[in-house]
Order: sequence, then structure tokens, then C-alpha cells
Amino acid sequence: MNITVYLGANEGKDATLKMAVRELGTWIGESGNRLIYGGSKSGLMGELAESVLQAGGEVIGVEPQFFIDMEYQYDEITELIVTKDMTERKMKMIELGDVFIAFPGGTGTLEEIAEVMSKVSLKHLTAPCILYNLNDYYDGLQTLLRHMTEMGLSSPERQEGIYFAKDLSEIREIIKNQRSNVTIAPPENTQGMGNHLG
Repeated sequence: MNITVYLGANEGKDATLKMAVRELGTWIGESGNRLIYGGSKSGLMGELAESVLQAGGEVIGVEPQFFIDMEYQYDEITELIVTKDMTERKMKMIELGDVFIAFPGGTGTLEEIAEVMSKVSLKHLTAPCILYNLNDYYDGLQTLLRHMTEMGLSSPERQEGIYFAKDLSEIREIIKNQRSNVTIAPPENTQGMGNHLG
């Protein structure tokens, strides 16, 4: 299974980010899944890719040419796909993904996961879209999505398939339930938008 992860090229100020992203990468590698990510060696992106490789997993990076020109790429990954621009990069990462996870990140991460959320809401993607809400990072986004529904600008049906997970165990449970095609309520702290924000 290909797991597309969106995250930043900065490390951030919270030390738990590095620990959590390496835990995620180790699980991806040890479970026999493949990481799809932005291809950079910097910050949290580099930590994620390195942890997958160290756990024996495969890593496919997708990076636009202008980042290659700036030598941001991680040369040791399994495969590097070079795109002409950011738009093509986003399309390729969606094309390759079976599961989509947004780790805490910046505006680029937000843009990328927003496109996935839109495709999920339109039923153009059936893969789970998971916001890794580590230390309540995405609480504001969760509140906004709930407000959209309250204002009649979205609906529980449109937000089905969008999840907020507090930790790796909740992410694993969402993926397990999705793959088994069993409709089970997410764990108490896992906010499946279609089930919990109506």
C-alpha cells in the first residue's frame, strides 16, 4: 500500500514532532507499506524518509525541478520522480497514494491536503484522508469544517472520509477499517468528519 504523507521541510519548535514523525516512518517501513512524499532531505520530511528506509521500507519522492536545482532532494531514497512544477507534483502524489496523511506542516501542507479533502468530498477519491492532529495541531481546521456544516455550506456526507487522528494507533485503526470495508465508528478521539461533525 502506498501511503502519501504531506509535511514540512522545517523541523518546527516542538520536539515531539520529530519523535512522532519517526514513529510514523518506522511503522510504514516495518509494515511493508511504501512512503510517497515530497522528496526533500530537509526537516521533518527528511526525518520521515530516513526512518522508513531504516525500517527496511521503500520511499518514493516527488519533487519539482526547481527544488532539485536547489539540491533539496534526498538522494538515498528508493526512487525520485521529478516534476515540472508544484501542480504536477500534487497530481502525481495523489495518483500514487492509497492513503493520505497530513502531518503538522505549513501552508504547503495545508494546500496539498485541502486538494485531497476536496477530491474526497466529491467522491473522486475513496482513500481515507487523515489529518494527524498531533497535540491538537489541526483543531482549528476541524472547527472550520464543523462550522461549514453548521452554516449549510458543507454536509456530513460531503465530509465522509476525512478523519482527525490524535496518534499513530488511531491512524492505523482508520486504515484497517477502510481496507476491510467494515463500517466501524472510529476510536473516541478520532474524529471522522462524516460521523462526528454533523
